[in-house]
Amino acid sequence: MEDNIEIEICETNRRNEQIIINKKHKFNFSFQRKDKSKIYRCTEYKTLNKCKSLIILNDKKEVLKYESLHNHLEKEIDVFISVAKHKIKEEIKKNSIPMDIKPKHIFNAVSQEMGLICPEYSTIRSQIIRNINKQFLPNIKSFDDIPIESKYYKTKRNENFVIFKNTDLIIFQSPFQAYLFSNYHKNIFADGTFYAAPKFSYQLFITRTYVGEFNMFYTTSISILKNKKQSTYETLFKEIKKNANKFRSNTLITTINFHCDFEQEEENLSYNDYQRRTKGTWKKKQKIFSATDEIKILIENYKSKEINLFYNGCNRNELVKLWKDCLIDLNDISINLK
Repeated sequence: MEDNIEIEICETNRRNEQIIINKKHKFNFSFQRKDKSKIYRCTEYKTLNKCKSLIILNDKKEVLKYESLHNHLEKEIDVFISVAKHKIKEEIKKNSIPMDIKPKHIFNAVSQEMGLICPEYSTIRSQIIRNINKQFLPNIKSFDDIPIESKYYKTKRNENFVIFKNTDLIIFQSPFQAYLFSNYHKNIFADGTFYAAPKFSYQLFITRTYVGEFNMFYTTSISILKNKKQSTYETLFKEIKKNANKFRSNTLITTINFHCDFEQEEENLSYNDYQRRTKGTWKKKQKIFSATDEIKILIENYKSKEINLFYNGCNRNELVKLWKDCLIDLNDISINLK
């Protein structure tokens, strides 16, 4: 057995344990014996080389036996890539919010630790992104699959921002958003978008407000609606108002009258409805549909820009400026509708 064996513990892409010896050879886990010692075989064992090298470690990761019978060239580059990938995985696991992870920032942290032996960013960029994506929860396929409680429902102050969920509706509103809703409710407006809604739901309903002190728009709640029932909308505003009133000490928010007539059948139109159609109301509706398509294309373009900024390691100010420009463009579209 060789003296001065340097061992590093990594894992394969399938998350199986892997041992690296002297930064030259990789050994994959083979099996565990009754005494809890583990046997690792060279990664060339199942190739044409049929390398018979192996290493045995006890449960404390101490070397019990090492047979260096390598009949192939050393693979230092492959080893360095494996080490870099493992270190990147460990860095990613330290971050509890996957959305905040910047691939380039993670690579820079690992490359500074590894020095010149670290592979180039382009060779492991896709692996970094895959590892980040693995931190997300599996895709939700139905409204009932949306969890009532989750670690992702917490703010940095450990405040829960899911205020209500039933079989038809889930409402997201942080304490800060509730404060804005309660104190700036005179400028509240709704953005009921259907295009961005999950496939298993009917609508993504967002309330926003304008804060004059900062000359900025803020989101005050986000809700996912399963259906278009009038009762669902009534429950939505009832729960938002009830939560917002907790953050308003002087006066309560007055009642909001909201009516949804999505279910009106065209064949049941009254004479007055027919008159409104002839006066151009329905033409304006067609114009709105056209503008909706334009808005959808605009938002998709800005989402693509956001992804490019994200991969290039942008800061918060750049993202704020990007979506501010988006709001300006959206405002231009709304002006054209008047």
